[in-house]
Parts: sequence; structure tokens; C-alpha cells
Amino acid sequence: MEIFGYVAALVIGLSLGLIGGGGSILTVPVLVYMIGLNPVISTAYSLFIVGLTSLVGSYKFYKKGLVSLKTAVVFGIPSIISVYITRRYIVPAIPDELFTMGDLLVTKDIMLMLLFAGLMVFASLSMIRQKKKDDVLTDDNADTAIDIAHEQPTVHAKPKFNYGGILAEGLVVGTITGLVGAGGGFLIIPALVLFSKLDMKMAVGTSLLIIAAKSLLGFVGDIYNYDINWTFLAIFSTISIAGIFVGSFLSTKIHADKLKVSFGWFVLLMGIYILVKEIFLS
Repeated sequence: MEIFGYVAALVIGLSLGLIGGGGSILTVPVLVYMIGLNPVISTAYSLFIVGLTSLVGSYKFYKKGLVSLKTAVVFGIPSIISVYITRRYIVPAIPDELFTMGDLLVTKDIMLMLLFAGLMVFASLSMIRQKKKDDVLTDDNADTAIDIAHEQPTVHAKPKFNYGGILAEGLVVGTITGLVGAGGGFLIIPALVLFSKLDMKMAVGTSLLIIAAKSLLGFVGDIYNYDINWTFLAIFSTISIAGIFVGSFLSTKIHADKLKVSFGWFVLLMGIYILVKEIFLS
């Protein structure tokens, strides 16, 4: 099963490269159910893997002039602070045993997996729903640079900030990221469009940089709490990033829209499976 976990790392990268989203939402389930790690350490490792893959994607956008550094700083600071506090202090403080529901004892591990399953369901619905052409770029942290890699840079309007909205959204997204170890790009991108008035392509590139920063810096909070297997992280991340480049190449030959919807249904089924497993089969 561990071998299948490493194969899944490649699939995660392939999905990011092929359809521009969704792959990172599978990282925690792969680490838990295939590699055999507990959910708490899996969410920590996911932050590192998600952060690194997002950094690769954001660099491609940056080269095209599709990253607003000022927006990344304004949105990223509250998000980074909240994800760091969540990983450094809140997650370790959660009791191992929370409460009982009938015969089910809800533990910290079960709670984290249920939260993650809920996030998977919401992310999958964003991929399944019918999209307009421009809306194809609105899924979570992904190498969506492949969709626009061959386009010429365009002139973009300067961002206009709704600081209250950005602060609130940054804190919420950072807390969610800290709890479940997922990038939350499907939450960040609409916020950047709404509160910073960025166009969609600029919002995607900026989102990737924010995700990279908050995930990697949030992971720093875990270094103080857990023994990190750096060798495993390096191998898993390298395989996933290799999958991104393979997927990017294949994306020039395969239409991504139908793949995105199919992948969304797969993520939805995975989320439902996790809910059923953790509630009824634990």
C-alpha cells in the first residue's frame, strides 16, 4: 500500500499539471490511508507538500507578470499568522479524545479527517459545477500556469483593497489551512477577486504565492511539535513535482475541462468515503 502511496504522489502532480487544480486535496487522504501516517502528522506534511508545489506553480505565473506581490503581502500576512498559530499552538492543544456520539468516540484524528472530508466535498463541487470559460481557473492550489503559459503578458489594473474583508478572509483561510493542511485556493481566489479587484488570472497566480507562503511558514510551527521525516518529505514532494511537469506537457494535448469535472466527482466520492469510514467504520 505504501508503494501505491508513492504512485499517488505522482498522480497528485499529474492532476495539478493536467487540470490546474484539485491534486493537493488528495494529499492528506493519501498520507493517511496509503502511507499509514496519523492524521495530525499528515496535515503537517501536507502543508510542506502543498506549499512546495504551489511555489513551483507561482513561479510560472510570476514569469508572466501574473502575481500581485502587494496583494500577496496584504492577504498573506493575516493568513500566515493564523496558520502558524493554528499549527504551533491550537492543534497540539486539542485533546486526543473530544466527545462521544452514541457508541462513537470522536478523537482529534477523527475530527481532523471529518473536517478534511467536508473541505473535499466543497472543493469537489467547485470543480463539478458548470463553468464559464474564465471560471476554469478558480480551483484550489494548482499549477494553473499551464492554462496560460503560452499567452502574452497583459496590462492589469492596480489592486484596490477592502482591508476589512481581506483581513477576515485571511484569518479564516489560514485557520482552515492550519487545521486540515490544504491550501484553500478555492476560497482565496474568489476573495482576491472580490476584495482586491484582481482579474481571474492575476488572482490565481497571486493565490498560489499566498498558499506557498502560508503553507511553508505554517509548517514551521510543526517543526517544534513533531519529529519530521525529511527524507520521506523530500521523496514524496519530488515525485509530486515531477508529476506536475509531466501533466503540464500532457495538458497541451488533452482538453482539461472534462477531466476537471471527472476529477471533481472522484474527489466528491473520496470525501463521502472518508465521512462514512470515520463515522461508521472507525
